[in-house]
Amino acid sequence: MRTRATADAPLDSRLTAVMALISGLVVANSYYAQPLVDAIAESLHASTTNVGLVVTASQIGYAVGLAMLVPLGDLVERRKLLAVMLTVTCAALVVMAAAPSWQVLASAAVIAGAGSVVGQVLVPLAASLATDDERGRVIGNVMTGLLLGILLSRVVAGLIAQVGGWRAVFVVAASLMVLAYVLVRTLPPVPPDASLTYRGLLASVVALVREERVLRWRIAYGTTTYASFGVFWTSVGFLLAGPAYGWSDARIGLFTLVGVAGALAARFAGRLADRGYAQRQTGLFVLVTSLSFLLLAVGEQHVLALAAGVALLDLGIQGTHISNQSLFYPLRPDARSRLNTAYMTTYFLAGSIGSALSVVVYTWAGWPAVCALGAAFPALGFVLWVVESFSNRRSHLLP
Repeated sequence: MRTRATADAPLDSRLTAVMALISGLVVANSYYAQPLVDAIAESLHASTTNVGLVVTASQIGYAVGLAMLVPLGDLVERRKLLAVMLTVTCAALVVMAAAPSWQVLASAAVIAGAGSVVGQVLVPLAASLATDDERGRVIGNVMTGLLLGILLSRVVAGLIAQVGGWRAVFVVAASLMVLAYVLVRTLPPVPPDASLTYRGLLASVVALVREERVLRWRIAYGTTTYASFGVFWTSVGFLLAGPAYGWSDARIGLFTLVGVAGALAARFAGRLADRGYAQRQTGLFVLVTSLSFLLLAVGEQHVLALAAGVALLDLGIQGTHISNQSLFYPLRPDARSRLNTAYMTTYFLAGSIGSALSVVVYTWAGWPAVCALGAAFPALGFVLWVVESFSNRRSHLLP
């Protein structure tokens, strides 16, 4: 049976595909600048360190968007909210394309990064539009679109920059926001469920974490796996550009496509979640994330092992992520955006911590230490899953 919000607008495969496409198009905005740092620095006569702040600025904007904008999905009609966010994001990308200095570029990147949380507004929308028996599959499909946007963004940026320069990348990105705006207008309107003030809305996010035990466990699994994502992807560039491989920036960018296999395979996690396996498969996916670092460690000298490890890493992380969302979204149908805010803010913070630790560990002890650190986070997550599973089994046995 569909909820009140979906009674007049049944969710079909076309709508799911549209939401996946929008998510992928918009989230890419936070990653276009990563392979362009050297080109931008040369063009603007700035240091690579200063231009590197553009990437940081985009990530800061994303964090702000998660905390301040995503909860609005429970307070404002989501289609209108998305339209405003896309308009502002498009304007910010135009400024980035014409930026005369790295300071202007970084300032606009903060706004574009904040707008890139469009996907995190769409996922709760998809969960609201879906029926209970299809929610996992729908979330998995939309999240696959979002992940593909992240994986493909660096490759697309490099190819466009090679042909038309780095400014052309942001011109194309702004044009894609116009397309995303048009696509958003095809989505069904869903009335907001909350009647709080904005301040009360933000305060209720903390209350949800305090009140919902399932959400707290899901945050634990999400943070321990995504921290490993930050650990790996921050330092693998050092490995691939170093003496062992000596790859160019373009080749390193293309290597990220290996993760597509894991992203696509993770779609099945949603289907299994719909069949009631979300709790069981969480442990498996968390364990796969940890074990992938055995292959990644061997990959220091063997590219096939590295590629296989990346596929398993992304499979484990995305499988855990989709399993988590399929379990915490049903907790509070009237607060799905706020549930997502609580989960994704901690998720993103964990990735940032993993990234920062990765640089320190790589500098101190090299690639083997990075892999040990990357494996440790999800290993802790697996221990927590065993503890939760035992606790759940024990509570079911009690009279």
